[in-house]
Amino acid sequence: MSELHDRKAYLRLEQELSRLRQQLNILSSPLEVLLKRRGFRIFQRKISDDLFAPSKRHRGLFYDMMGKYSFRLFLRDVIKHQAFFTPAMVARYATADVTAQYIKYLLSVRLITGKDNGYAVAGRHVRSFGETLEWYVAEIYRREFAAEAVRGVRFKGRGTGGDYDVIAKLDCVLCYTEVKSSPPKQIYESEIGAFLDRVDDLAPEIAVFLMDTELRMKDKIVPMFEAVLAQREKGAVPVERMEKELFRIGRGIYIINAKDSIAANLKNILGRYFRGHEGV
Repeated sequence: MSELHDRKAYLRLEQELSRLRQQLNILSSPLEVLLKRRGFRIFQRKISDDLFAPSKRHRGLFYDMMGKYSFRLFLRDVIKHQAFFTPAMVARYATADVTAQYIKYLLSVRLITGKDNGYAVAGRHVRSFGETLEWYVAEIYRREFAAEAVRGVRFKGRGTGGDYDVIAKLDCVLCYTEVKSSPPKQIYESEIGAFLDRVDDLAPEIAVFLMDTELRMKDKIVPMFEAVLAQREKGAVPVERMEKELFRIGRGIYIINAKDSIAANLKNILGRYFRGHEGV
């Protein structure tokens, strides 16, 4: 009985903290003001021309589906074979039954259509899964953390180039997330260097290098960070494991993957940051 009471008290506390955070977000300076104070002005935001998602009225369930790693892998294969695919061609990471359910769902929200003896993406060509994954991460910040978030942002007159995948405002804290949909074998030191350049330029309180994979970060990604940091800082910079596949560099830079779930891992590192003792 006591354990049940403690659980209910904990849930009430979480709800109250969420409510207070929403109020703080409303009362604190908007995201564009936080950027302006750093000398940044948004001149371009990514429009949804490559977003593989249903109409807005169907996006609540789509958001829930995107929380499943197998569904995201399935979507990658659908996009890869978008001109024509059969169930067998997109069933590498799920059972035949689960794949059939996923196909039925995409048909119901009109993302795909029947074609010959298989299926095809409806309407238009989708270049990659990247923008859809960025949308999902931005939605996590909005839905789970009551944060203001923008994606695919470019700034004018900066020394660093490229998009800032997702920038979020949590109270008065700026959080920048680099979102990688490619597997570790397709990530190179130049991309890590570009991420660190953007972190140096923007100076967010929190910076996250997020890879949508369940593979180990210690095998390739962490050693590449160590190598790039050693070159930049003229000496070894520790990349510390916090737990499982969650790593940190100093205070405020994190490397995470999708093991367990993207939302759970973001909640873990944000909780550590705001509690002020990430290494615990």
